[in-house]
Amino acid sequence: MTASPVRLSVDTDDPTPPYEQLRRQLERAVRHGLLTDGQRLPPIRQLARDLGLAVGTVARTYRELEAAGLVSGSRGGGTRVGGPGLGDPTAGGAVRRPALTDLATRYVADARSAGAGDADVLAAVRLALRAGTGP
Repeated sequence: MTASPVRLSVDTDDPTPPYEQLRRQLERAVRHGLLTDGQRLPPIRQLARDLGLAVGTVARTYRELEAAGLVSGSRGGGTRVGGPGLGDPTAGGAVRRPALTDLATRYVADARSAGAGDADVLAAVRLALRAGTGP
């Protein structure tokens, strides 16, 4: 991929289908922040040519990433990182920062075991954000 910190490759000796190898690499890059919201992915034809793949293989990869909420595509606008629900587990999208989700899950569980309701949990988070709590 041109001008990107992500190097993509397909191993022809790997029994995993090429579209899946590519999908995993791109998903990992998005989840780890190597590809960021709004960043444009290479055009399908260009990436297919660069990797020696069929255009349909790369198109399938992009479709699967879009279905997972990791990217969004538009005719003429290309495919970009981000999409409806990206990072929002309640919207059905993929959560790119699993460590943050784990922290939030533990906080909610601890707060509920202390007797706090949802409104109290949200109020505490809002108060912490306003106070700039944290490192």
